[in-house]
Amino acid sequence: MRFPRLFVWLCLLSVLAACGSRPAADVPPPQIVAYIENKGSDTMVNLALAWAEAYQGLHPEISISVTGGGSGTGIAALINGTVDIANASRQIKEEEIAAAQANGVEPVEFVVARDAIAVIVHPDNPVSRLTLQQISDIYTGAINNWAEVGGEDRPIVRLSRETNSGTHVYFLETVIRLGDRNSDLLFSMDTLLLPSSEGIINEIRQNPNAIGYDGLGYVPRDLKVIAVARQEGRRYVRPSIASVNDGSYPIARDLYMYTAGEPSGAVRDYLEWIMDSPEAQEIIADLGFVPILRYNP
Repeated sequence: MRFPRLFVWLCLLSVLAACGSRPAADVPPPQIVAYIENKGSDTMVNLALAWAEAYQGLHPEISISVTGGGSGTGIAALINGTVDIANASRQIKEEEIAAAQANGVEPVEFVVARDAIAVIVHPDNPVSRLTLQQISDIYTGAINNWAEVGGEDRPIVRLSRETNSGTHVYFLETVIRLGDRNSDLLFSMDTLLLPSSEGIINEIRQNPNAIGYDGLGYVPRDLKVIAVARQEGRRYVRPSIASVNDGSYPIARDLYMYTAGEPSGAVRDYLEWIMDSPEAQEIIADLGFVPILRYNP
């Protein structure tokens, strides 16, 4: 009975060949030496994710966790000591600083990029330009029909981010209140509050009567971006990197990262890479944001 013996030898040879093809030793994964928790602004979440991915490619020993939830959520986590870096699309408020200090936390601010807030409408809407005052009047309910600003006889549907959003706060203070700290103007009660940039975009795609606002980096090409003038008689300007940097576009802001005290170790190194490296600054521009001016390519 030779066949069983031949079969056994063939099996042994297969096993030996398989063993011989394996590497002498598996390469162990890099040992994680530091974890960075990063949370906050939904406007910044795609930017923060891209930064984290690029940095971990350069430093596989560093693990960076990025989540959104809104600027207020990130700052609250910083106050509570549950994150290393809080992302915010608005500046930290005085009452938040006081709450942090009461909890033994001293927030330190870093400007990491700039952003243009685009006012957007459905592509079929004939309105292509508005003044800041007209946008304010639309969102407070003083203007309710597109015909009042040169459009068709249609009711205006107002869209906004939710109140925990830093973009919501910035738009309220800069556009609706026109930068007047003594103003008590508010969003019209019938403004539809949506939890995300995607929600605003999807609603405008479906509704030719809608108006919304969003960070320029989130605005798709199939929606119309409104040109904005500071006042009647002034130049109407569309948002772009150039119009933000030269100051001609009136709805632009800084984007922030906050740490609990002066950062050290891995957090300090990561922030320095974000603000100083060409790679990090290129990511800002690629995602539709505005690189900080200290970067000179």
